[in-house]
Amino acid sequence: MIRTQNLSIAFEGGTGIAYTDCTFETGRSYVLLGASGCGKSTLLNMLAGVISPATGSVTIDDRDMTKLSQREKDAYRIAHIGYIFQDFKLIEEMTVADNIELLRLEKVDTSGMEDLLKTLGLSGFKRRRIKSLSGGEKQRVAIARALVKRPDVILADEPTGNLNYAIGRRVMEELIDAAGGKTLVCVTHDDRLAELFDEVLDMNQIASAIGGGEADV
Repeated sequence: MIRTQNLSIAFEGGTGIAYTDCTFETGRSYVLLGASGCGKSTLLNMLAGVISPATGSVTIDDRDMTKLSQREKDAYRIAHIGYIFQDFKLIEEMTVADNIELLRLEKVDTSGMEDLLKTLGLSGFKRRRIKSLSGGEKQRVAIARALVKRPDVILADEPTGNLNYAIGRRVMEELIDAAGGKTLVCVTHDDRLAELFDEVLDMNQIASAIGGGEADV
């Protein structure tokens, strides 16, 4: 379970964003819905411990992430959080298997890779180079890499942002299915995908600008 309290972020120039308190329960899927620039990705990055809030706390399973050092946050994220990036962050010249098995350098057990690739429709893709894959296939590899560590929390930042609606919806359905039993928090600007999730959080109701500015992410 994830809880946020009194969370805010400050930007240069005296602007920022304040967030209402949120709770993300284990075993449920949540989508943060809103237009680009409303603070969705900023919230996701605070949940992941990638950036630190100006005020407030992020608690994951009774662990206050805001009290940890950055090294401790990074270690926790590697061990317990699967982060899916919009731009994939895959190494194009390497194979699907190599991109996933790189996690071994961080002492992540990747033994579940075969089953996960099968679940995501990537059987037979292990030795394919990333540069030869379609956008939808790359996104599935990124999902496999995030889920192979069997994380407690899955955070997805616009995981279908580079895909057309039909392919994006199929990838999102696969992600939600593969994440069953975990806490899934997903960012999207496409409200057509909202119906796939257990709960929809409208960023217009969650985030408010401080100092008259807008979020930049």
